[in-house]
Amino acid sequence: MTAAATAQAAVTRGVDAAGRSPEELQEIVRHWGAELELAPAETIIEWAAATFGERFCVTSSMGDAVLAHVASKVVPGIDVVFLDTGYHFIETIGTRDAVEATMPVNLRNITPEQTVAEQDATEGPELWRRDPDRCCALRKLAPLQRTLADYDAWATGLRRAETHHRVIAPVIGWDVKKQKVKVSPLARWSDEQVEAYVAENGVLVNPLAYDGYPSIGCAPCTRRVAPGEDPRSGRWAGTSKTECGIHA
Repeated sequence: MTAAATAQAAVTRGVDAAGRSPEELQEIVRHWGAELELAPAETIIEWAAATFGERFCVTSSMGDAVLAHVASKVVPGIDVVFLDTGYHFIETIGTRDAVEATMPVNLRNITPEQTVAEQDATEGPELWRRDPDRCCALRKLAPLQRTLADYDAWATGLRRAETHHRVIAPVIGWDVKKQKVKVSPLARWSDEQVEAYVAENGVLVNPLAYDGYPSIGCAPCTRRVAPGEDPRSGRWAGTSKTECGIHA
C-alpha cells in the first residue's frame, strides 16, 4: 500500500480515537510505523489526524513554524501546543504570537504549575544553573505530561539531522515514558529541505535563528553558536546535558 493510500485508508475507517489503551496505541505503531516511514510529512499528518482525531496535537518550541505550517495546511484548526516556561527569549514569544495570529491553528499556551518567582521561592533562585535537569522537569516535562493526557498522539518537529542522538528517531514511534504515539513528520528532512520549505512558503522563523542561534531553548541555557560548531552546542553549554528530556 502506498503512503497516500495508507492515509486514505485511515480516513475511510473513521476510527474513534478517544479512550484507546496503551496496548491499542502500540499496535497502531507496529502496524503503520514501517508503512509511513518514507511518506511525505503531509501524508503522515493526514494519517495521524484521521487515526486519532481530536486526540492528536502538534507541539512546537517556536524555533520556526515549519511543522505548524505543514499541519495547518492539512488539518486547519489543529491544536498546536507551546510550553511557555517563563524563561523564553522575547523573540520566541513573538514567534508564538505570530503563529497564532497568522495560521489556522488552535494555539495552546501551556505554563508550569509555578511561576518563575514561585519556583525561586521553593527551589531557590537560578535552578536552571544549579540543577538544569530538575528545572526542565518542572517547567517542561511536567506541563507536557499533564497536557498530553488530552491526547493519544503528538507530533514533534524532531529531525534526525539535528543531532546524532536523534538518528534513530522513527517517523511513527512509541514513547514509553509518556505512553503516547510520537509522530515525527519531519524526521527525514535535511537542513536544506527545511530552508527550501521556509523560502518557498514564507514560513515564520524565530529571528534568533538568523543571529547565531541554530537551536533555541530557554534564554538562560542557550548561547550563540560560533561558525563550525555543532548546532546544538549552544544548549546547556559547559555541561554534559544535550536534551531537556522531552525526547529522551
